[in-house]
Amino acid sequence: MTASRILANIFNNIEGYICRALLAFFVTLLFVQILSREFFKYSIPWGEELATYLFVWFAFFGASHAAKMAAHNRVTFQFKPFPKSVATVSEAFADLIWLGFNLYFVYLSYDFVFNKMNLFWKSQTLGVPMKYVYMILPLAFAIMSIRIVQVNYYKLVKGIDIRDPDSAEMEHMADHLLDGEHPGGPTATDKDQR
Repeated sequence: MTASRILANIFNNIEGYICRALLAFFVTLLFVQILSREFFKYSIPWGEELATYLFVWFAFFGASHAAKMAAHNRVTFQFKPFPKSVATVSEAFADLIWLGFNLYFVYLSYDFVFNKMNLFWKSQTLGVPMKYVYMILPLAFAIMSIRIVQVNYYKLVKGIDIRDPDSAEMEHMADHLLDGEHPGGPTATDKDQR
């Protein structure tokens, strides 16, 4: 495997790797905190604060991962009576508005973190400058913006419809149920007719 393929693989899955690491770390930290309280009557002073920050980072990277999978919630039932092109154009327009919001938020959060935030503002128990905690805001929204462009490039240019596997399966089942078919086989009325 070439270096460029390895870097492309890391870029394509970076949110997943980070989310797994953060989840494992903050769940382990909370578990150790519980054991420490129960068996040793000692509470790790910085444990809960660090776990909270890790959870917030996990949520923001998770939102970016969901954007990559096209798994953010959308209301699409109103497009059923229309040709597929209407839904495609409408979703692309909605994504353009979403992208504009994200880029504006990247600007605002970058300005806040690097220009307006008090340099001496530190976390209570860790003593870490809060600038490093809040850097998730411009970082996550910038990555999410890249993922929105990436999904729309695949959909509009390459013709690849990236969808959340769960929602695609649910749509498939709903289509079959609306047609009177059971997705796994014949319906009860089919059995009665035999």
